[in-house]
Parts: sequence; C-alpha cells; structure tokens
Amino acid sequence: MKLTFFSLASGSSGNCYYLGTPEYGILIDAGIGIRTIRKVLKERAIDLSQIMAVLVTHDHADHIKTVGYLGEMMHIPIYTTAGVHRGIAKSRYVEEVLTSSKRIIEKEVPFRIRDFEITAFEVPHDSTDSVGYYIVYGPHHFTIATDVGHITEKVGEYICKANHLVLEANYDEEMLQFGSYPQFLKERVAGPKGHLSNHEAAEFLATHYTPELKDIWLCHLSKDNNHPELAYKTVDIRLFNEGIRVGKDVSLVALKRTTPSDIYEFDE
Repeated sequence: MKLTFFSLASGSSGNCYYLGTPEYGILIDAGIGIRTIRKVLKERAIDLSQIMAVLVTHDHADHIKTVGYLGEMMHIPIYTTAGVHRGIAKSRYVEEVLTSSKRIIEKEVPFRIRDFEITAFEVPHDSTDSVGYYIVYGPHHFTIATDVGHITEKVGEYICKANHLVLEANYDEEMLQFGSYPQFLKERVAGPKGHLSNHEAAEFLATHYTPELKDIWLCHLSKDNNHPELAYKTVDIRLFNEGIRVGKDVSLVALKRTTPSDIYEFDE
C-alpha cells in the first residue's frame, strides 16, 4: 500500500497537489498552468494518463486555472460540490466549460476513485463553496484543509483523523498587521472566512496532536505576509512547548509557493 505525495505549487499564485499509488494518482486543485503540471509530473515519471481525477477545493482562480483544460481536453473527471461547480462555471479564469468531465459530490458522503475512499468536508472560506478532503488508502489517512478561515469543529474532526496532513498556514499575524495590504484586505485575510495564520495552525496542532499523526505539510503560504522558515518555526516551537519533537514524533515541512516539493513516499 505505497502512497506518494508531493506539492506542485502551494500559495496565492497557484495550488496543485499530487497523491498517488504506483499505478495511478489524483490531483487536488489545478491552479497552475498545464505546461507546469506536465513538466513537474514528467520529472517525477508520471504521465497525465495516470491521473484519474482532479479534486477541487473551491472556485478561486489560484485553485481552478487549469481544471477546464484537464477536464474537457484531457478527459479527466473533475470532482467537487455543486456549489463549487457553479463558481467554476462563472469564473473568467476557466475558458473551457465543464460538461462531460463534471462530477458532483456531496459533503460528508464518501465516494471512491479506484482504491481511494474520499470524503469532502465543509471548510469556511469566502468562496462560492469550499471543502477539504479526507482520503483513505489502506492504512493511510490523508487530510488536506486549505484556505481555512478558522478551524471549525468539522474541520478539526478531519484534521484529527489524519496520519498525513496538509494544513494551511497562510500568514504571520504581525507581518499582516504591519504590512502593505489595505485595511479591508487585512480584515478579509484574518476574518472567519479568510485564511489560517501560522499561530492558529500551530495552536490547534499542538493541542490536538496524537501519535497517529506522522506528517504535517504547511500549505498556501502568503507571498507578502509569511515565509516558509517563519511558518515552520512557529509550529515547531509550539509543538516543542507541548513536548512534541519535530523530526522524531512528527515530520514537519513548510511547502514553497512556486517550487515543487520533494517526493514523500509512505509504505504500509
């Protein structure tokens, strides 16, 4: 039951993640160009024909830029809720209208793609609709929660189920407060339907950690209000204060915004 994960890009300029087995895989979001997707997959010896589906979290441009091409030109099914599909259909960033590739799912109703059992769950964000995904493959429990305004009871439930967790750490609170963003944008980012800060992510992880959690990737870092080193340090220190040692008890990685990550492989 070998599982592979890597990020193609993770940030406000574009998001795309790969999760796969030795035979096939899926993409979570497709907010970067098709040439970049092809290039990164090819460098990792993965052909687009091996991609069984794209799971979409929400309809903001940095998550859906290429879903039309992948769906209608490459005939890859595009899975998300009816609300997110409505947002995609209205988006000026998606040229191809999703028709034959459109797949509608419901929150909290598990569905299968080959050996992956997938459940979408509600995430608070200022989009048409927004979900995270919980994916079970054999002994592996993988959760991704990005663009999280705040950690609700439901989001927390799925975070706590994960062995492998991708969680937003979008901004440093001081960098946002004293940065160049106009006040309305600062309030939007820090609001209950905006984004999750380093501190908020760190606090939840430190107070809800269990030994079943093996890997944490911090995702969707802001270009203007965060740094990978700062996000990592904030979570690392908070975990350490609870007696949780990064590198021994749990792996921690801050994903880069525009650079593909390393390849992470997990066996049974």
